[in-house]
Amino acid sequence: MAIASLEKRLGSGVKRAAKTWFSPHMAAASRAVSERIPLVDLIPLSSEYDHLRNFSSSLKRIIVLNKMDLANRSEIKEWMRYFEQQNCISFGVNSHNKDNIKEFLKFLQARVKELKKIDHSSYTATIMLVGIPNVGKSALANSLHQIGRISAAGKLKHAVVSPIPGETKDISSLKGFRWLPSKLMKRIGSHPNVYVLDTPGILPPNILDVEMCSKLALTGAVKDCLVGEKELAQYFLATLNLSDEYKKWEKLSTEESERSTTDHRLRFLGRSELDGKRKRQYPTDHTQDFVVHDVRRTLFETISSFHSDLEKQKDLSRLIETQFTALQEAFRVASESGEDAEHKIASKLLNLYRTGRLGHYTLDSLPRNSQRLLGMT
Repeated sequence: MAIASLEKRLGSGVKRAAKTWFSPHMAAASRAVSERIPLVDLIPLSSEYDHLRNFSSSLKRIIVLNKMDLANRSEIKEWMRYFEQQNCISFGVNSHNKDNIKEFLKFLQARVKELKKIDHSSYTATIMLVGIPNVGKSALANSLHQIGRISAAGKLKHAVVSPIPGETKDISSLKGFRWLPSKLMKRIGSHPNVYVLDTPGILPPNILDVEMCSKLALTGAVKDCLVGEKELAQYFLATLNLSDEYKKWEKLSTEESERSTTDHRLRFLGRSELDGKRKRQYPTDHTQDFVVHDVRRTLFETISSFHSDLEKQKDLSRLIETQFTALQEAFRVASESGEDAEHKIASKLLNLYRTGRLGHYTLDSLPRNSQRLLGMT
């Protein structure tokens, strides 16, 4: 496949940068997490986590499909069916959706009660969030904090949330229902005491699979500067071009023609009316709806009008080059030096992709054998 060449180039860059990301604080955090695994009651994974490959108890392990609002909904269901067949507990989460977090919190409470019936231990549980960088562990911890607390007594502690991978430096504790700093943790009333450990994101120092490296980089698990924003943007465009996501934007091309007609009429009636219509639009802000609209339309038109074979590397690269040129106008990037303009386009494009403004993607496909089995159920 043509995309394999991009994955090889991008993945090789990620592997070369491994020594950079596996810093001393990540190594220390890795040891700390490993030491605490036997001490916790539940481990919701925000992503596949290397230290848990040999963790035998499936009863205490929950695979959290976080940021599900950014993923392909039908593929999420397929993955959850797959995990169920593997006897793994999974739960889809959107950390910014209060109703969803309430459901997840109730789910965790039920799991805690079930485990306590099995081991007859105290009515206090510890949950550790583990996963690679930038998968939303801290955001999930804070959302559980906000939904679960029943009192603001004492100083509440929030985890630091950042789109930059590696911002969580140590293991911090948050207490369910009354989430207090660890030194103030106390059992409250008749409610189950639930403690959450938010951990730093950890990537193994050696990742052999270049395709996996590319996907990790695209999601922001490693810093963009280590592999290059332009290369990442090209990889996203290749992913988009080979998918059906762009077809959802077909009507935007028709709407553009109607908008042009309206603008022409407003210009004929008077400039002041046109200015009033657009006075709240800020062209340099790529997150504004009208800019996102133009970006989607541009991507749809460039893909739908391209009739060569996208399975061929040369043709796919040619389309991506065309898209970069067209996106300069859509993003309102001034005509300046080529590299600087491309950097701005790539940065804006990656931001829109990672915030779900350019479609929903699940980068990992189900294992082939599981696809056959799921089709039979």
